[in-house]
Amino acid sequence: MKSDFLLAITQLAAEKNLPKDVVLGAVEAALVSAYKKDSFSSNQNIAVKINPSTGKVEVWVEKTVVEKVTNPDIEITLRDAKKLKSDIKLGEMLMIESTPENAGRIAAQTAKQVILQRLHEAEHSAIFEEYADKEGEVVSGVVQRFEAGQAFIELGRTEAVLPPAEQVRTERYRVGQHLKVVLLQVARTTKGPKVIVSRSHPELLRRLFELEVPEVYNGTVEIKSIAREAGFRSKIAVAAKQEGIDPVGCCVGLRGIRIQNIVSELNGEKIDVVMWSADSATFIANALSPAHIVGVQLNNEDQVATVTVPDKQLSLAIGKEGQNARLAAKLTGWRIDIKSASAAELEKIKEPELAGVGRIKDKDIIESIDKESGELPKELLEGIEPGLIEEPEKEEEKEEVEVTEPVAAEILMPPQIRRRQPAGEGEPKLRFAEDIMAPRRAKETDKSAKSKKKKKGGFKDAGEESGKAARKSRHDYTVVEEDEDYT
Repeated sequence: MKSDFLLAITQLAAEKNLPKDVVLGAVEAALVSAYKKDSFSSNQNIAVKINPSTGKVEVWVEKTVVEKVTNPDIEITLRDAKKLKSDIKLGEMLMIESTPENAGRIAAQTAKQVILQRLHEAEHSAIFEEYADKEGEVVSGVVQRFEAGQAFIELGRTEAVLPPAEQVRTERYRVGQHLKVVLLQVARTTKGPKVIVSRSHPELLRRLFELEVPEVYNGTVEIKSIAREAGFRSKIAVAAKQEGIDPVGCCVGLRGIRIQNIVSELNGEKIDVVMWSADSATFIANALSPAHIVGVQLNNEDQVATVTVPDKQLSLAIGKEGQNARLAAKLTGWRIDIKSASAAELEKIKEPELAGVGRIKDKDIIESIDKESGELPKELLEGIEPGLIEEPEKEEEKEEVEVTEPVAAEILMPPQIRRRQPAGEGEPKLRFAEDIMAPRRAKETDKSAKSKKKKKGGFKDAGEESGKAARKSRHDYTVVEEDEDYT
């Protein structure tokens, strides 16, 4: 009987994948409940001990040492207590063996359900403790079934739940498929531990790099940050902790074998490995790869970075539906504003100018300008510091000469167009340029003297004839010399 009892306990331990002492503890707790119902009162405190080598069951009752017993179930006299323990004193607790004769039959019949319940509780506790220590790690499992959009994955000792929110939209799962998932949470429920796993969490990408790249696993290369859009594209920033190590090269591997294994596990998801930098501007430029960056301006107060890229690479920097810029913002933690080089230059040219004052350099002053008149308020204009406004360029002042007399007019005219003063006249005479120039010889009107050139294969039209006549009349004129007085 005893050997059969130990054999049953050993078999239960093997079936439930539990240690033998855990199974013994569950059976002892079940026997306590069974004996209280049959052989002992409810107010008695009893304990059951099973000998692991012989399988003997012993039941012990706890009693208090008193001078005069009023309740034999929970009390014992000092004289009887000293027979069991010589140094016992009044008021102390003493465990007395009170094993019933029919202990084996009671254990087999009454405690069956209690034993099974205790074993289930012990099994659930062991599973919870096992997987609670693995939160954030990658485990392999097999897809078992689907219920209400959830996929149930067999992990060995328990089933894990893959909720729809943690699934990748571009993946299609099937029964019997092997998957690598990351453990997100292990929770206790009335039906046992509930294990929740994910395929879309960024932590899955980190753990896959640790499995494929030894430098990441041993800490030589550190993963600083990860930005992921599951099923489409991911960016990962890496940095080396030792000099002479190329972190990007370590993650990519020889001929890209390491990164290809990770991409294959993620069903073709694109992965960009970029170099991390302590300088925010450099890090942002690296995060926007493969686009070439012309310049980066940082606004530390608002955490906004203005990035300038060549015109031809503007769409590459933004990415399809803004994906590249969105992932770079998640990776760096900065809000990124991307502008083309031509747009940036155009903004510099369009700096506002204050009417009658100059070009404004301060943003607060710019906002105070009246849009209709283009002028600043008088009180604000008086308090502007000299360095905030660029002085307008001053035009060269030209000396104005007031002409009141003919003599002054002649002085202003060039000497070559002045006329000598006739003898006997007190006022100078002014003449036009045509008066000074020699008369031009009249053009010959003989048409036979002129040679006409004709274009080969061409013909004349009325417009051409009228154009020649106009040019002829413009240049063919006769100058008649006349003297006029200007007073």
